[in-house]
Order: sequence, then structure tokens, then C-alpha cells
Amino acid sequence: MKKAVFPGTFDPITLGHVDIINRASLLFDEIVIAIGVNSNKKTLFSLEQRTQWVEAIFSKNDNITVQPYDKLTVDFCREQECSFILRGLRNSTDFDYESHIAQLNRKIGADIETVFILCAPELSYISSTIVRDLITYNGDYQSLVPKEVLIDK
Repeated sequence: MKKAVFPGTFDPITLGHVDIINRASLLFDEIVIAIGVNSNKKTLFSLEQRTQWVEAIFSKNDNITVQPYDKLTVDFCREQECSFILRGLRNSTDFDYESHIAQLNRKIGADIETVFILCAPELSYISSTIVRDLITYNGDYQSLVPKEVLIDK
């Protein structure tokens, strides 16, 4: 069985994330969306809120599960018996950043392979950072996130 972990903070999850997950769900038997705590990021939304959103978005997908985690991704993959780490790429900046992480993961977890999927071009400008800024400053973010993420202000 081909099982992948798609790790991220998803603060909040965007249409770009959903695109990657939906397309990857055709390649893997199971995907575990791992909602993590990144020590380098200050999140706008709680882990519980982010987990609820992602669970609601993928509630009808039998091969997608959602798990919070707070450890090295390679260790989480082993716990979940996953052989693949799934990562989405929007542009060359993402590739540069993600390739370094993938190389480190390969060094500490040679049994786990990182797989990159390019985001759909029409979604490649969307990032959680941009969405958080729009939310913080009362901008219109609704076309960038799934309907489950809409926030009452």
C-alpha cells in the first residue's frame, strides 16, 4: 500500500493545498494530512481550528485522514507506517526551500521518499502567509480558501 504524509501548518489551508491533496489522492492509497507545530512560525489559528477545517474539507474522502503532530516529520511517517512525504511546490523559491528539507529527511530517514507535486498554475500565487495578511487586515480572502475556512468577523 502506498501511503503518504502531507505535513504542514495549514494556517489556514488554501485552495493550493486542496489542489495538491486531491491530485495526490489519485496516486496514493492513503494520505495522512499532518497538521504540525512549526517552531519557526507563529500561527494565527489554533491547532484545533486548523484540524477542524481540514477534517471538514476532506470528510468525504475515504483515503484521507487528518492527524496533528509535534515531532520530526520522518518520525511521524514511521509511526504512521508511511513511505512517502508529499510536498507541494508553487515556484522555484518553494523548490529551493523544500529540496533542502527533502535532502535532510533523506539523510535521517533513507526509507522515506519525498514526492513533489506542482500546484496548478492558476493557484500558484496563493500562500497561507498572504491569506493570513488578508484576514488580519480585513481584505477579501474568500476566493483563496475552501468555503470551510470562511471566518466570521
